[in-house]
Amino acid sequence: MILYGSTLSPYVRKSLAVAAEAGIEVELVQAGMGAGPPEFREASPFGKMSGLKDGDFLVSDSSAIVAYFDALKPEARLIPTEARARARTIWYDEFADTILVAAAGAIFFNLVVAPRFLKQDSNMAAVEAGKAQLPGIFDYLERSIPASGFLVEDRLTLADLAVASPFQNLVLAGHAIDASAYPKTAAYVAAILARPSYAPIIAQERAMFGLA
Repeated sequence: MILYGSTLSPYVRKSLAVAAEAGIEVELVQAGMGAGPPEFREASPFGKMSGLKDGDFLVSDSSAIVAYFDALKPEARLIPTEARARARTIWYDEFADTILVAAAGAIFFNLVVAPRFLKQDSNMAAVEAGKAQLPGIFDYLERSIPASGFLVEDRLTLADLAVASPFQNLVLAGHAIDASAYPKTAAYVAAILARPSYAPIIAQERAMFGLA
């Protein structure tokens, strides 16, 4: 099974973590931003990360990919079956992929991707717009994270893996969450990203950016 993309994408990072938690072996093939083998464009017709190839089955979009993983390994229970828990998990996945990534992505793209990989100027207005959205997002999480440290059913689910991933992009862009202002959210994110499914990815990315 091949996953196309880069771990610097919160979507690819999430997909890899879900696969690891579910016990599914995947091979990461670098692709995205106009690069990658022809099979990547077959899996992802619009060139968006991530794409998946499993034999003759091709699909793109991280939410579709993790739903596929869940169907292959339902015993991992990363997407709950109980109606309300399932709905909450899907909500958090959507919240992470759209609302959180919209803010963190604007910061990461303009402070990291544009200057470092595309050799383009940063759009600082977009950075400031992204930063302006973060307090509301962090406030929401600070009051929503249960004492268990898991968003749904007091256990690890897709919700946690999805929400934690974009925070790594903020770290790489030099905008890590302020633990003094948002202690519960900071501790929650750190715990999820320290899991064996995420830790090797995080360590590799930190080394790439020269972070201790």
